[in-house]
Amino acid sequence: MNIDISIDKKSLAIDAENPYKFDLTPFMKSILDFGAESGVDIAPLKIEKLILRMIRGVADCENGCPSDAKSLVRQGFDGFSISYIDGGILSAVHRFKNGKSFSIKLFPDFD
Repeated sequence: MNIDISIDKKSLAIDAENPYKFDLTPFMKSILDFGAESGVDIAPLKIEKLILRMIRGVADCENGCPSDAKSLVRQGFDGFSISYIDGGILSAVHRFKNGKSFSIKLFPDFD
């Protein structure tokens, strides 16, 4: 599974080799640093919790069952606009007051 984190036109890619046992903790510093380098503080956005929920939503899309992803879309996540894109892609977008856009996209692995 691939995770793409973007702020405006800059992006950071993370590979979640095993989404069922994925530990985001080692990546959090680089994600927070990526935000700081782009001039935004993403720490208050609770992205660790959001990304883990997104992973649970996309993890079985390889088998054609995106029900958990669609459930997350319906429930939402504070401060984010969440959408399910055909093909098992889950997207979450947050717009900062300064006009910058922060997004997270999860792409299932169709090996």
